[in-house]
Amino acid sequence: MTKTILSVDDSKPIRDMVTFTLEPEGFRVVCAENGQDGLDKLRAERPDLVFTDLNMPVMDGITFITKARAEAAGSGIPIVMLTTESAPEMKEKGKAAGATGWLNKPFDADKLIAVTRKLLG
Repeated sequence: MTKTILSVDDSKPIRDMVTFTLEPEGFRVVCAENGQDGLDKLRAERPDLVFTDLNMPVMDGITFITKARAEAAGSGIPIVMLTTESAPEMKEKGKAAGATGWLNKPFDADKLIAVTRKLLG
């Protein structure tokens, strides 16, 4: 069965890079433009893994994770922050909200694939 990845990022080039990196590996990628769009897609698509940016309009990544974790659709799935932010205090906020992990942009395609495979077993 094909695993579904939700990519939540306000940057279309980043969403495209995630898609271009993971689809050839056999994953289905669904994209969202901000945290609110991400929540809507989380409910509709029930993804197996989520990559989310931190700084986005409408709803930021920390708020997205907090709200996703409060819902059945997001309670048990891995959610990884994929962001340019690398401050330790922001990583702590992400972890406290329920982030599974943290990857910095620009990301290495091989690392994104490896993290995806590891988290999806």
